[in-house]
Amino acid sequence: MIEEELKRDDDLFELPPTTFDEERIRNAVTEILLAIGEDPSREGLRETPRRIAEMYREVFCGLQADPRDVLAVGFEEGHQEMIVLRDIPFYSMCEHHLLPFHGVAHIGYIPKGRVVGISKLARVVETLARRPQLQERLTSQIADSIVEGLQPQGVAVVVQAEHLCMTMRGIKKPGTLVVTSANRGLFRRPATRAEFFSIIRENRG
Repeated sequence: MIEEELKRDDDLFELPPTTFDEERIRNAVTEILLAIGEDPSREGLRETPRRIAEMYREVFCGLQADPRDVLAVGFEEGHQEMIVLRDIPFYSMCEHHLLPFHGVAHIGYIPKGRVVGISKLARVVETLARRPQLQERLTSQIADSIVEGLQPQGVAVVVQAEHLCMTMRGIKKPGTLVVTSANRGLFRRPATRAEFFSIIRENRG
């Protein structure tokens, strides 16, 4: 359902105009290939600098977007009960090694009456994930963006992710998940937080 909402909402997340320097990236990738002893002119690598530059434009386009803009379109419903969006998939790049980390985010918020479409919450995650990131920062930024954009009574965010910098290099422990959380407003209360965690664990066997 989230994927369908995002497809209908794609016009809100077009790649914005940027000062993104593709030529500089192409040159840098060429230098990296030379530095590791490869031949950038051989057939398999000839287009690699261009491909990586194009990929980086997409992967890092969140640098040019403000997640609060996504939340600008809402509506008054008078609703003041918990709303939870669970299992939002995301992909991001760890800023320490520029290797991917990926997983799911869970968001809960208690509005003061104003709510937004569910795809907007997923879009906040996507916008912030498309930057060089740390999982801890990503988690806090999602929570703070929703607080600033919606002014709710409370927000809770849990992010679960696997980091390739841990699974394909270094300690090499595939399948290990890093779990981070951020709680704002009413979710700092134990009972409210417990309700949120109960919902995101529901039907998981």
